[in-house]
Amino acid sequence: MSTLTYMQLLRGNRSFRRLLSGQVVSELGNWFNFIAGLGLVRAVSVAAPEATAIMLVARLAPFALFAPLAGAFADRWSRRTVMIVSDVARAFVALGFLFVDGPEDLWIAYACSVAGSLLTAFFEAAKNGAMPNIAGGQGLLAGNSLMYSSRFLLMSFGAALGGWASARFGYQVAFIINAVSFLVSAYSIWLIPEKEMREEKVDETDKLRETEAHQAKKRPRFWTDLGEGWKYIAQHPMVAAIIGVNVLWATGGGACNLIYDRLGGVVFAGQGGMEGDAGVAALYATVGAGVFVGMLCARRVGTHVELHGLTARFIGWMLFAHGILFAVAGLMPSFWLVGLFMFLSRFIVGMEFAVQETLLMRLVPDNLRGRVITTDRAAEILVMSISTVFAAWSLRAISPRTLTIISGLLSAAPGLLWLALFASGKLRMPPEVEKAQKRDDEKEVLQVSAG
Repeated sequence: MSTLTYMQLLRGNRSFRRLLSGQVVSELGNWFNFIAGLGLVRAVSVAAPEATAIMLVARLAPFALFAPLAGAFADRWSRRTVMIVSDVARAFVALGFLFVDGPEDLWIAYACSVAGSLLTAFFEAAKNGAMPNIAGGQGLLAGNSLMYSSRFLLMSFGAALGGWASARFGYQVAFIINAVSFLVSAYSIWLIPEKEMREEKVDETDKLRETEAHQAKKRPRFWTDLGEGWKYIAQHPMVAAIIGVNVLWATGGGACNLIYDRLGGVVFAGQGGMEGDAGVAALYATVGAGVFVGMLCARRVGTHVELHGLTARFIGWMLFAHGILFAVAGLMPSFWLVGLFMFLSRFIVGMEFAVQETLLMRLVPDNLRGRVITTDRAAEILVMSISTVFAAWSLRAISPRTLTIISGLLSAAPGLLWLALFASGKLRMPPEVEKAQKRDDEKEVLQVSAG
C-alpha cells in the first residue's frame, strides 16, 4: 500500500510536526512523573505491593471508566479545545504530588493519579480522533508509527532520566518538569488550526447532519452518542475482533507495570550496585526502546504486509510471538537477560500495534472514530486494572518471575485466537479495505511505470 515516508510526512505537514512535538515534550515529562510517583509510593509505603497496585490502578481505572464518554465528547466538541484544556489542567494536577510527605499523604498521590488519568482520557480521545485528518490517508501509517514510536522512545529516555533525576535531585523536580511539559504541549496544540482536526462536510446530507449536531449541542446526548459507537462495533466484526483481541491481551498485559516494579525495584535491587529506582527505570527504558525500534520498523514492514495481503496473519503471529518471549524473560537468571527478552517482546508488539492501530483507524468513519477507539482503550485498560489487582494479590503466593511467565502466556493467547478466527472463515478482511489496498497498489505501479 502506498504511504508517505517519515521524512515526507514531517517535511510536508506542519500541523503533524506540531502535534508530534507537543507529545514528545509531554511524554518526556509524564515518564519523569511516572517513575518518580512509583518511587515515592514505594518509599513511603516501605515497598508494599498493595500500595503500588493502588497507584497503578489509580492511573488506569479512571481512563477505562471515562474514555467512552471522553470519545463522545471529543466527537461532538472542538478537538483542539479539548486537548488544550486537558493539558493545562494536567499541569496543575502534576504539581499535586509535591504535597506528599508521608504515609498519611498517600491519598494525595492516588487522587492526583485519578485526576490525571481522567484528563488523559479526554486528551487521547481528541488526539486519536484528529490523527487521520491531520496525517491524511497516505500519511496515517507513518504518522501512527511516529506518534507511538516517539511515545515509547520517551518512555525509554524519560524513564532513564526520571530515575536519574529522582535519585540526584529528588522526586519534586520530576513533578515540576511534568507540569511544565503539559504547558508546552498545550501551546503546540494551540498552533494547529481547528479545521485540520476534523473532516470537512461536502454534500447536503453531511450539511444536514452538521446542522443537527450543532442544534444537539444545546442538550447533552452523550449516552446516545455512546450507543451509536457500541452499535457500530457490534455491526462490524473486524472492529469488534480487534477490540476483543486487545481486551484478551490485557488479561496478561495488566500485570506488566507491576512486574517491572517488582523485578527492578525488589528482585534485582542491589545487584551490581543498582538501586531499586534505577532498576525499575532501566526496565522501563528497555521495554520502551523495544517498542520504539519496532514502531520505527512498522512503516516499512506494514507497507510490505499490506501490499501482499498478509495483515491478518501478521497481527496474529506477532501477538503470539511477543507473549512467548515475555514469558521466557521470567525464566532468565540475570537482570540483563530479562531485559533482553523483554526488549525483543516489545520490539515485536511495537510493529504489530502500529499495523493494527492503522487498520482500526481506516475502518472507522471520522464521526465515530473518537467513540470507537476510546471504547477500545477503555475496555482494554479496565481489564488491565483488574489484572493488576489480581497480580498484586497473587504475589502473596507466587514469585514475580512466575507472574512474568503467566503474564506472557496470557498475552500470547489472543494471537492464536485471532489466527483461528481467520483460518475458520469466521473473520475476514472487510472488502472495502481490500479494495482500497488494491487501488493504492495500482497507483503505486503506475507511479513506478511513469517514473
